[in-house]
Amino acid sequence: MPRPRSLSQDRIADAALAVLDRAGTDGLTMRAVAGELGTSPMALYRYVDDRGQLERWVVERVLSRVDLALPEGLPWAGRIELLLDRARAAVVTHPAVVPLVLTHRHAAPSSLRLIETMLAVLTEAGFTGTDRVVAQRALIGHLLGTLLLDHLGPLPGDGTETMAALPVDAFPHLAATAAHARQVAPADEFRLGLAALLRGLRPGSD
Repeated sequence: MPRPRSLSQDRIADAALAVLDRAGTDGLTMRAVAGELGTSPMALYRYVDDRGQLERWVVERVLSRVDLALPEGLPWAGRIELLLDRARAAVVTHPAVVPLVLTHRHAAPSSLRLIETMLAVLTEAGFTGTDRVVAQRALIGHLLGTLLLDHLGPLPGDGTETMAALPVDAFPHLAATAAHARQVAPADEFRLGLAALLRGLRPGSD
């Protein structure tokens, strides 16, 4: 199979994303990506060291699409909400990327730029020291946690249905909450949870 004249990092990452969208993480192999590019695995290895590097390139490609420009005049909480909503939207476009984001988020330059932008907003709002650490980790934790829960889907045996059917005399709150949870869309759960978290974050306690 002839070697393409040039393979850029973005082109290889786009091919890997196409494989992920079609076959999931189990299907992400050097052979599959090479086939997507119309080349051989050996030719691909001239550009990529191993699958780990390929995964990092994929995460970088996805997160590089997050617009970090924020409108002036918007309150700090609104800017954080907009930033994390953009990050979520970029990742959910490729659901199979979620586990890779969790694994390689600290190795992707665009991930670091996203966090730097968040920290700049928090700093401008008056968060310093421990306050800033806790706020940043709580916000990233909410983003990653909701992405992971959405990616994993329902519990085996449809856990929400099982919990909703629990006897109300023994589990009144759990049964009622599980029943209502079936009506909450993932995007709404992310947005409302983030709003609640932001209401609770206040600078100045450090």
